Amino acid sequence: MARITASVYTSHVPAIGAALDLGKSGEPYWQKVFSGYEFSKQWLRDNTPDVIFLVYNDHANAFSLELIPTFAIGCAAEFAIADEGWGPRPVPAVKGHPELAAHIAQSVIQDDFDLTIVNKMPVDHGLTVPLSLMCGQPPADKFEWPCPVIPFAVNVVQYPVPSGRRCYNLGRAIRKAVESFDAPLKVQVWGTGGMSHQLQGPRAGLINREFDAAFLDQLIAAPAVLAQKPHIDYVREAGSEGIELVMWLIARGAMNDTLPRVAHRFYHVPASNTAVGHLILENT
Repeated sequence: MARITASVYTSHVPAIGAALDLGKSGEPYWQKVFSGYEFSKQWLRDNTPDVIFLVYNDHANAFSLELIPTFAIGCAAEFAIADEGWGPRPVPAVKGHPELAAHIAQSVIQDDFDLTIVNKMPVDHGLTVPLSLMCGQPPADKFEWPCPVIPFAVNVVQYPVPSGRRCYNLGRAIRKAVESFDAPLKVQVWGTGGMSHQLQGPRAGLINREFDAAFLDQLIAAPAVLAQKPHIDYVREAGSEGIELVMWLIARGAMNDTLPRVAHRFYHVPASNTAVGHLILENT
């Protein structure tokens, strides 16, 4: 049967993608950010999964305010790179895994989680920046990501957004679905977005190191407690965009119930106007 071997958590700051694409990763400002992912790139090479289930949020590229699914699973064989206003990022198209995606959709919907099934959608920086950070820039002679990716888009842009509790329980349902798939696949679940940041209003530029550190501590050791945190706490303490962190609870819920092994932990301020957080947890 398939099994979830690890989970990865990372911010998906769009400026990180721009820095990579424009060859600025070696500049002193960005070097501090990318240094936190050197271990991660080697770890992924040593622990390449058969499939990545990647939880992210769309930024009005696949979905507009006219249509806002709370949870959307990509079931296509391939996903194009979105043009976010300055052309698509120069990265490979994302190859999907339709069989596993359809199986997860079937299982999770039967467990009473309503998913929107998407058979065609472009994927934006929310998905491609984490891949770039973890995989590096694919070489021209092998212009592809190391494995198929199932995109899983969560609405954390337009209220009402899903609660941390619902996201955590959804992760548990995803674990059940993966473990019932009749093929010996190694699967990783990635949660992206965050950490504390606010992009507009009087508190634009807000970063809360203490909240971020406590969040990471609880995500590792007490996720069920963390899942009870109400939305207002995220907004008050982590800024209006800090709510993206509920997506990390999907990945954490997909892990085993035993305490995971922390393979890597990294935190840096700032990248653009955002705190960058990163974890790799391995099932034990």
